[in-house]
Amino acid sequence: MLKYSKISTSLLCFLFTFSVELVDPVVQSRCLACEPTNYPLDPAITDLVEAAISDGQTSGAVVLVADRNDILYEKAFGYRLQSDEAEVMTVETVFDLASITKPVATATAVMHLFQEGKVDLDQPVSNYLPEFTGHGKESILVSELLLHTGGLIPDNSLKDYQQGTQVAWKKICNLKMTANRGDRFMYSDVGFIVLGKLVEKVSGLNLNQFTRQKIYEPLGMHETGFLPASELKQRAAATEKREGHWMRGEVHDPRAHLMDGIAGHAGLFSTARDLATFGQSMLHRGKNYPMVLNPVTFEVMTKPRETPRGTRTYGWDHRSPYSSNRGSNLSDEAFGHGGFTGTVLWIDPTKDRVFVFLSSRLHPDGKGSVNTLAGQIASLIGQNSHNQE
Repeated sequence: MLKYSKISTSLLCFLFTFSVELVDPVVQSRCLACEPTNYPLDPAITDLVEAAISDGQTSGAVVLVADRNDILYEKAFGYRLQSDEAEVMTVETVFDLASITKPVATATAVMHLFQEGKVDLDQPVSNYLPEFTGHGKESILVSELLLHTGGLIPDNSLKDYQQGTQVAWKKICNLKMTANRGDRFMYSDVGFIVLGKLVEKVSGLNLNQFTRQKIYEPLGMHETGFLPASELKQRAAATEKREGHWMRGEVHDPRAHLMDGIAGHAGLFSTARDLATFGQSMLHRGKNYPMVLNPVTFEVMTKPRETPRGTRTYGWDHRSPYSSNRGSNLSDEAFGHGGFTGTVLWIDPTKDRVFVFLSSRLHPDGKGSVNTLAGQIASLIGQNSHNQE
């Protein structure tokens, strides 16, 4: 029976790869991950993840490693739902990405508009959003919001969102600055809500529409977006309960929830495979791949920039107080981001690696923690990857 299972899996992987090459020219990754035990780091990764699950740090996880052309490793652990009718985690599970929304949706959308000549990163946000003024906010630059150095509060009161998105936006426009622009690094959800609004104002499309049309559809990321369809919700990992039911395919972030699920700081859903596709596009640096960001825009976006607390890139983490999940062996060119729900994505062009770690650390009791675990796996990947010529 075991022998038959292996043969069947290999056959399915061959058919999947063959059909992808015929139907979707974007996704060219070979199915090297069909037998994860062939990957040399599998024993170490498995031990780390299973120990974290046993310790109650997460109910389950999906770990994926890719280079620019192939999926090298893909494995699911634990459960995506723990209840009377528990569901085992699968590699096709859909996850609430939380703050990975910031780079993979909002910042990439802003950079796409920059690429089109519609947004100047060194101009004030108020040039595009005239209502975003008062208390010194009119001088905040687009680039400063991308780096979290604009002087905006990390999060304003949840009450500001309870009367709908229009009132919430007016309250954001009336906020006072908490620091002079450029003086402090303050990780700000508010800043990325503003950037999401900028995308909408400049493009005429909301963030969900813009990212789907300009980023995800061109890359073949068919399971990525805000407000996932019912089929995707059915295989979504649960987070916590809201009004007596498990949130599955429903954004966990309370502000994004009150903004009808589409916001610049949170709300994006995806799978490990789709994030690998995004990461592979970045490894190609805008060359020899469907062009979402061209080589010049890629370099502008991913260049490390000094902030008062470490280095960031436009929309991405680099080496900051939030970088524990990058581990110790990725190159200086690596950029990535984490999400509150237990999600991590790091992309290292020097070592030609994409690392995707998707978990639901909040399920079922809201008490899990996975940044250290993700960092340990990232360290293993970096240590066992060689610099590309």
